[in-house]
Amino acid sequence: MSKVISKDGTPIAFEQSGKGPVVILVASALSDRSDTVKLAKLLSEHFTVINYDRRGRGESGDTQPYAVEREIEDIEALIDEAGGAAFVFGSSSGAALALEATSQLPAKIKKQALFEPPFIIDDSRPPMPDDLINQITELVSAGRRNDAVKLFFTKGMGIPAFAVTMMSLLMPGWSKRTRMAHTLAYDFTILAGTQTGKPLPAKRWVSATVPTLVLTGEKSEAFFHNGARSLADVLPNAQHRILKGQHHGSVVMAPNAFVSVLTEFFN
Repeated sequence: MSKVISKDGTPIAFEQSGKGPVVILVASALSDRSDTVKLAKLLSEHFTVINYDRRGRGESGDTQPYAVEREIEDIEALIDEAGGAAFVFGSSSGAALALEATSQLPAKIKKQALFEPPFIIDDSRPPMPDDLINQITELVSAGRRNDAVKLFFTKGMGIPAFAVTMMSLLMPGWSKRTRMAHTLAYDFTILAGTQTGKPLPAKRWVSATVPTLVLTGEKSEAFFHNGARSLADVLPNAQHRILKGQHHGSVVMAPNAFVSVLTEFFN
């Protein structure tokens, strides 16, 4: 494990493995680099892989106040540390962050692959509640991190309350998720304006002209597919591809499914 210092002085922890073109893995909500360690190992046979803890997670710092621009600066610091240019692969809200970074760093990010950014662009699922970020923040501030994570899974992801209760009792790594509960507000800040049930803002990512691969899993909910197709239409140089037999958790649970498609795309 190494650390790089971001522009605002925040230490960002990362692991580097492999040789070849640089690929940076951008984790999803309530995830740190431990969740993508298997994917990093597989990709390291083809690339130099940077697997990092987003700020507020794992062994990275968490300088306040939070702003999306600080997370983009974190990615830029990693790119500079690795030689000045990179590909990025982001999953879920990490895909949304990767997209924002590519928009701001078009000279440094050469290609981006985005797996299921959770954009809600129609009535295929209800829009995200406007007050969810405030509810989560209030629970975290009151020391109720466990309840904040449960609220995210029920209201944010639409998982039945009974199933979430069972997850809290049986799911490996639940305590790690609760330690990262405060970062849920960061992810919702990144996703602002993309989960309202309305079409994506056509000009928001106009500068993201690099080749882009938007991926969804065949078994994932319809709203993921609809959002991915819409994003591929909005971006100037993008394609959408469906991974057979995969679902929203496949980055962690079935990382092998991504190796060939990412290797082909990035090379």
